[in-house]
Amino acid sequence: MKRIYLDDMRTPTEPGWIVVRTWDDFVDAVTEIGLDKIHIISLDHDLGDTAMYEYRNNVSKHYKLDYDNIDEKTGYDCVKWLIGHFYNMYPERLEMPYTERKRTEILFPKVVVHSANPIGSANMMGYINNFYKNEGQPQSCVRVEIEHTIHHEANN
Repeated sequence: MKRIYLDDMRTPTEPGWIVVRTWDDFVDAVTEIGLDKIHIISLDHDLGDTAMYEYRNNVSKHYKLDYDNIDEKTGYDCVKWLIGHFYNMYPERLEMPYTERKRTEILFPKVVVHSANPIGSANMMGYINNFYKNEGQPQSCVRVEIEHTIHHEANN
């Protein structure tokens, strides 16, 4: 089982993570590996300069995040794609009654968030946990700390 770590700046110190830096890299990795072969995905929210600018200028001062001010795809976009990808692979789940979905295990990785952006983190956790709730699964997406180093070539 594989582990995916999405972050444009950080690299986990623990070996064994597949590190992806962008939305495109994330989509490619998940598609290539397959949802049923991924054990865990850890997500950052801000994947570039405009997301970081929005975080520093709106979230920390006004506690709001305006996605219209962000040019690149974020971890939130990755979460939305991930759930859409799941339903593209398993469209029959959309037709199942809730009680049947609740009784049927889903082939979906554990998802956690390691982002420093509190609003972005909440958006991603909320989206994933709403998906889990809709599927009758435990709402297990939480914020975690994963020991890491800084990738100095990011955003150059």
